[in-house]
Order: sequence, then structure tokens, then C-alpha cells
Amino acid sequence: MRIIPYRREDPFKLLHDFGTEIEKFFEPTFGGLTKEDSQILAPSVDISEDKGNIYVEANLPGFEQKDVKVKMKGDSLVLSANREEKKEEKKKNYYRCERYQGNFYREIKLPQTVDAQGIKAKYKSGVLNVTLPKREEEQGKEISVDVE
Repeated sequence: MRIIPYRREDPFKLLHDFGTEIEKFFEPTFGGLTKEDSQILAPSVDISEDKGNIYVEANLPGFEQKDVKVKMKGDSLVLSANREEKKEEKKKNYYRCERYQGNFYREIKLPQTVDAQGIKAKYKSGVLNVTLPKREEEQGKEISVDVE
């Protein structure tokens, strides 16, 4: 004879939890935003540097160049964009109009002071590339100490 362990879990609770998971799978939105919109509102940003520059690359699909703004605010780089879209479709027996408005604002604290006059930004195919030249820091003077 085989012994089956007793489970204290309510089988109806398990069924309810399973139903909840199935409903989540078929939901068209995640927290009020579609998966596509959440990526636009929180774009991925890569930051790298070499000896003379700091490089920032941000993915901004769907935005036009005129909608993207780049500025310095103290020792931070501010990236922002605004997009407004309206789609209309008229057919014989129905009418549909969808509107979308998306904004994003990202402030990136820079590790070193940069020369704000030399900043270059380029936007192509949904990718923003910003080059921030590092400011020449004053080199400290080394003093030798004589030992007596």
C-alpha cells in the first residue's frame, strides 16, 4: 500500500490561484501601461567613458528628433522627450480614434565635471548618442620632502 502525504492546502485556493495566474497571462496591460509603452517611458541608457569623454547612449524608439531635449543641469545630464500621437480610422460602419501621449525625463548625475560648451548630441534611428568632453582638471604640483 502506498502512503499519500496529506496536504494542508485548500484545493479551492489552489484553483483560485491558478485562475488568477491565467487572468494575468491574458491581460492586455501591465499596471495600466502596455509593455511597449513602459519601455518608452523608461528607456535604457548606457554610460561609458574613456580618457577624454563620457558617452551616453539612450534608446528612444518612436520619438522624433524635434521631441528630444538634452541639457546640463549643474553636474547632471538631463534627457527628456515628449510624444503625442493620434490615429484615426474610418470605415463603412465604424469609427475609431486612438490617442497616445508619452513623456519621459531622466537625470543622470555625472561622475566628473564636463565642458558644457563642447557637448555633442546625435539622434538617429531611435538612438540618442551624447558625447560629453571631460574638463581638464588642474594638475596638482608635487612637492618633494627632504628628510634630515
